[in-house]
Amino acid sequence: MCDVPGRMRPPNAVDIDPMTQSSNRIFDELARFATDAAGAAQGIRREVESVVRSQFERLIKDMDVATREEVAVLRDMVVAAREENERLEARVKDLEAKLAGSAGGPTSPATP
Repeated sequence: MCDVPGRMRPPNAVDIDPMTQSSNRIFDELARFATDAAGAAQGIRREVESVVRSQFERLIKDMDVATREEVAVLRDMVVAAREENERLEARVKDLEAKLAGSAGGPTSPATP
């Protein structure tokens, strides 16, 4: 039971392989390094996103692009203008029909 001939080892003694301890330590260090690297990568990703977002916002602001609210107001104005245009078109057709009807009827008293 013991590596040395003629000596007995106590029954509850545990063999600890020095290679196993160093392997575990290496794996622990690798795991810690990977965790730190992942945390650093996430921090860099957040920083890059922040910089890119601010650059896009600045670019859009410099381009003088309409906001969502401005587009909604313009859409409402266009709808109102179309409705007004259709109403006026119907009125013009009605007036043209009345004018055509009165031109074919009896002559007015103002004409000789």
